[in-house]
This record gives sequence, structure tokens and C-alpha cells, in this order.
Amino acid sequence: MLINLSIFLRPLIYQFFKGDQFTDPIDGKSYRKFLPYGYGKQRENALSPGTLSLERHRQMWLYLQNETDFFTKNYKVLHIAPEQEFLRKFKKMDNLDYTSADLFSPIVDVKADILDLPFEDESFDVVFCNHVLEHIEDDSKAMSELYRVMKKGGWGIFQVPMKNALEKTYEDFSIKDPKERQKHFGQYDHVRWYGMDYFERLKNAGFQTDINFYSRKFSNEERKKYGLMENEILPVVIKP
Repeated sequence: MLINLSIFLRPLIYQFFKGDQFTDPIDGKSYRKFLPYGYGKQRENALSPGTLSLERHRQMWLYLQNETDFFTKNYKVLHIAPEQEFLRKFKKMDNLDYTSADLFSPIVDVKADILDLPFEDESFDVVFCNHVLEHIEDDSKAMSELYRVMKKGGWGIFQVPMKNALEKTYEDFSIKDPKERQKHFGQYDHVRWYGMDYFERLKNAGFQTDINFYSRKFSNEERKKYGLMENEILPVVIKP
């Protein structure tokens, strides 16, 4: 999720970091550098000073902007555990009937458990659920709920932490200690590292999937400019 930041500080931050080396497509502003970010080993030029977006957020935005009609077509949208900058922008879009949901967040529209969503079958045209499933032991149940509430012909983006070199997902629910979880899964509250079989799990829930290395559509210079990772997958799903 994106970190909240007072809108009153943003002009000052922009003035401090503005330049021409990096561009955040979410706010359209250019910066002399992005900030480092990461658990343990930090990635250079990962965090945009303006929107506080990471590589995965900027990749998703560019995909929505360049490859879909998300910003122009009338859509009913469900956003699970919304990134705060996305929530702020999507709620202002007149073409969207936008609902945010989370079990704990105080800023969402609906308090909801992803394992038992309080929505009718086939309610939403578009569903976003990013960096949530790695927290859920019964991810197959969560996927089935996301499938249930999506309309036929609907689509979504379900990003998760993945290791592309890992054929099978690594999970061990007996690991409960936060330090051990961070050591095994990269973060204290994660229960797995997804491998490439993540897409089989989505297919088992009923989705058609696209193993989309969307960042590779851009040149090396463009990836550097936008702060993208070449090997990061954008998991796009469709309900047939």
C-alpha cells in the first residue's frame, strides 16, 4: 500500500526533488531522483517522492493508461486494500462507481473480509487486489471470492510478491514468529513467497490469466525514467 502523506507537504517535496531524471506517470511530475525503498536490502530509485509509488504501482498505472479503457469507460470497481494514491484518484473519476474494501483500514468504504466478501455475485466489472493474498493462508478461498464478485467478462489485477525463478510457491503455515516470517517470506506478516504456479492457483479459481511482463514493453531508458523493474510480472485476470 502507498504511504499517506499530507497534501500540504507535497508542493514542498516536489520543489526539493524536482528534476528531469525520473518521471512518475501517476502524477506526471519529474524528479532528479526517486528514493530508496525495501525491507532489508533497499532498492535505489524505487519510491516516488510525490505519490510515494513503488515500481509495481507505476507499472500498473501505465498498463491501465496505455492498454485499457479504465480512465474513460463506465466501470463498477472493487478495490481490496487500496493503495492510498490510487484510492484518492479513482474516487474522483466520474466514470467509475468505485468501492474500496479492507478488513482493518479506516479509510475504505466497506469493512470486509476477503474470505467472505459482503457483495452479491457478479457485482463488479473490475477488481484490484494487490499485495494482499500473500497475507492470507487460505488464498484459494480468497481467490474464489474475488472470482464470485466479478462479473462475467470482467477483469482485474492481482499483484503479489513473486520469485520468478521459483516454480512452486513456498509456504509454511507453521512459521508464526514475525522474525522467522521475514526471514522466510521477506516480510513479517507474509505467509508465502509465490512462485510461477501462482497462475495455476488463479486458473483453479476459474480465472483466465496473463503472465504479463508489462515493463518489457518499454525501452531500457524508459524503464529507468519511470522507475520500473524489467522482470516484474503484472498479473492480469479475466473472468470468462
